[in-house]
Amino acid sequence: MKDAEIKTAIEQGKTALGVELGSTRIKAVLIGPDHAPIASGAFDWENRLENGIWTYRLEDVWTGVQAAYREMALQVKEKYGTALKRPGAMGFSAMMHGYLAFDGDGEQLAEFRTWRNTVTEAEAAELTELFRFNIPQRWSIAHLYRAIRNGEEHVGRIAYLTTLAGYVHWKLTGERVLGVGEASGMFPIDSGTKDFDARMVHQFDGLLEQRGLPWRLGDILPKVLVAGDPAGVLTEEGARLLDPSGELEPGVPLCPPEGDAGTGMTATNSVSVRTGNVSAGTSIFAMAVLEKELSKVYPEIDMVTTPAGLPVAMVHCNTCTSDLDAWVKLFGQLLQAAGTELPKWKLYDLLYFQALEGEADCGGVLSYNYYSGEPVTGLEEGRPLLVRNPESRLNLPNFMRAQLYAAMATLKIGMDILFDQEHVVLSRLYGHGGLFKTKGVGQRLMAGALNVPVAVMETAGEGGPWGMALLAMYRKEREQDETLESYLEQKVFRDAAGDCVEPKPEDTAGFGRYIERYRTGLAVEQAAVESLR
Repeated sequence: MKDAEIKTAIEQGKTALGVELGSTRIKAVLIGPDHAPIASGAFDWENRLENGIWTYRLEDVWTGVQAAYREMALQVKEKYGTALKRPGAMGFSAMMHGYLAFDGDGEQLAEFRTWRNTVTEAEAAELTELFRFNIPQRWSIAHLYRAIRNGEEHVGRIAYLTTLAGYVHWKLTGERVLGVGEASGMFPIDSGTKDFDARMVHQFDGLLEQRGLPWRLGDILPKVLVAGDPAGVLTEEGARLLDPSGELEPGVPLCPPEGDAGTGMTATNSVSVRTGNVSAGTSIFAMAVLEKELSKVYPEIDMVTTPAGLPVAMVHCNTCTSDLDAWVKLFGQLLQAAGTELPKWKLYDLLYFQALEGEADCGGVLSYNYYSGEPVTGLEEGRPLLVRNPESRLNLPNFMRAQLYAAMATLKIGMDILFDQEHVVLSRLYGHGGLFKTKGVGQRLMAGALNVPVAVMETAGEGGPWGMALLAMYRKEREQDETLESYLEQKVFRDAAGDCVEPKPEDTAGFGRYIERYRTGLAVEQAAVESLR
């Protein structure tokens, strides 16, 4: 679209806004009627480790959301010469899972406990056995049960339990709702009813009866909605909270809030059966939309849903690029100390392309990128490690390849369960997130590691916020009985550009040798956890 056409679309409310609160960045993306991004804004933030809990403060949530929105709105003014007063629709997403509890007056009762915390092992195991359904440690219900078992004072006063996306949506609209994909990270979903599983809710209420609590689970959980459902409108208070300048008008319709897994599926057109995607940033997870239920419960595999409610097998790993980013930062400091400097993107490209020059098995160099615990490999805590034998061939290409391999190694362990034991078939995986920004590097190595073709769309860099904007536009523009799968396939991605990389046999073989050493060396990582306090 030409700038004049975009200006008209903005003024006529034919846009949609998506905002996603990721682990390290809050980003706002505005799209036009052709679904292409027309403006964006961002704010960097970091989680805090307070009293042994990974958390974010809620005042930082609004500082970041307002900053991202302000930058996006300013870009609209500067580029198109008009003010963004009323988007046609909007939606908010955030990192999945976590624990946000509020009392009847809307006051926060405990610190926000994020997905990164791995402190609920006993509770998750007990609930998994009770439900006969895998409950990961980071799910909201595991954190709630831990708080109950620990006798935390606030538990009896809970009136509303939600996630970060649900919290932001609630404050902007007054509606206590969640999209089904995000809800599936709080409590198991029945894909038939597209709601919280009634049998399991009843089972959990049985546990509550033993504790004498004044509420039942259904009293405090959000209402579950599917993609396209009305989810409220922006209130006057919400408009001022999002845009303190006063330009944003209330009344904008919102779509159901979603998690970063759901927006990743949407942004990569991976919402139909036999499709899948890999999101690789601070954390890494892969999603596979299933044709049938898994044959049994696997602690390494989460069962969630698409934003439309289809069952999805998810392999989630807590750490992906954090250690890699730390090493890149170190190399940048070395350049500065030497009196030179490279732009951040150029430094990343330089080091990523070095990885392609490395030996297929990294020459014996081994890296563990664990910043926190990793349930897939049974570690309660993490210690980043670089390990090698004296005869290992340590050079920059092998080092960088080992760093990239480490970012996807734990994912490989989980995905092997789906491929080898459940015989899940995927025609290809769609990649998005920071690991894929350097063209052709992360994509090629991921294809080799998983032995599956990996496609990256030109829009992959927009990621979750763009996917959230698409869900908002679907809420606004969907025709009667038009499914999300059809909408994306026919109206968004029909002419989408991108490329697909087939796995190279030498990469697959080399990664196979690397992962074999990696599995054996997990004992070294465990010893580091026990020894380095």
